[in-house]
Amino acid sequence: MWETAAAGFSAMGSEARLKVLKTLVRAGEAGLTVGEIQERTGIAPSTLAHHLRFLAAGDVVEQEKIGRTTINRARYDHLRNLAQFILSECCADETGKAANDG
Repeated sequence: MWETAAAGFSAMGSEARLKVLKTLVRAGEAGLTVGEIQERTGIAPSTLAHHLRFLAAGDVVEQEKIGRTTINRARYDHLRNLAQFILSECCADETGKAANDG
């Protein structure tokens, strides 16, 4: 899981990619075309294509080709797994610290 998590977090590792991902999360399961993402983010088409490839490689975005159109969707399952991974040990050391402080 460490390798998968690292790839996912790395894919989100820029302001522009986070903006694209948040735009796709807001769009919901229907997803958005590249043109729709470009309109909502203002990111140049060639740069946007690069960011979408990076997000897809990190498995946080999926792309579905329908005819000549590509629909981009957030991978909610993977995003939930990443959130769970990073939070799985939340506050684990806090209990021990509180007991020692008493």
